Amino acid sequence: MGESMVDFENREKFTVYDLRRLVKILRSEEGCPWDREQTHESIRRSFLEEAYEVAEAIDERNPAHLREELGDVLLQVIFHAQIEDEQSVFDLDDVADAEVRKMLFRHPHVFGDETAATSGEVLENWDKLKRVEKGQATVTDSLRAVATSLPGLWRAEKLKKKAAKVGFDFADVHAALGKLREELGELEQAINAGDGGNAEKELGDVLFSAANVASFLEVDPEDALSGTCERFIERFELMERAATESGRALADLTPEEQDKLYRKAKAEIEAGK
Repeated sequence: MGESMVDFENREKFTVYDLRRLVKILRSEEGCPWDREQTHESIRRSFLEEAYEVAEAIDERNPAHLREELGDVLLQVIFHAQIEDEQSVFDLDDVADAEVRKMLFRHPHVFGDETAATSGEVLENWDKLKRVEKGQATVTDSLRAVATSLPGLWRAEKLKKKAAKVGFDFADVHAALGKLREELGELEQAINAGDGGNAEKELGDVLFSAANVASFLEVDPEDALSGTCERFIERFELMERAATESGRALADLTPEEQDKLYRKAKAEIEAGK
């Protein structure tokens, strides 16, 4: 006879407490060898990927997909808390306790005697309370607190907005565009000089300046870049199809021929919109 399975009672509807118990079982000696081996570091990327999949479900406006992906994120939260619980550091209840206390502290206009008539006032008070909570004595402290793990364009955007709150900002979008042109010129100089290390730095300055422009336009720089990626795929598909219909492989075309087909695809798509 085979080994008996772990008993997990079937229910008409499971709750978050059942998910918590399930993770604890999976991490136990009677559970799953793979789950037992995992660490914060080994599943770090999974957490990020699941969060992005939540964002995708939101973009799709698909409630069923959103429910599924939120479940995957919840699993990640519980899993990380379970790892710490096994070391008697903290558990999921400690996570919830800390978050409730944080929200109470940051909402004095709801749970205290402060007032905030608009969402703008709420955000202004939120930033002040967050600096107090995090012990951020200077603006630089708040800049350093921006997560380094954020996508680069989002990090640049957040840094710019925090600096702007104390007046360190361009006068308008045209001034920000001027800085972008300046950085492009410096990048070109570095490339022409054959200075690879400096070219990397200057490229970073170009991207940072582009995020500045996006902020003035109230455009999410990551969304803007993602949109360009989608348009590139669409144009590339038309270009490749045109090459195939002509009886030639895309790789066999000269760069000039490829560019001509790409421009034609771009024009066709734009004409159809």
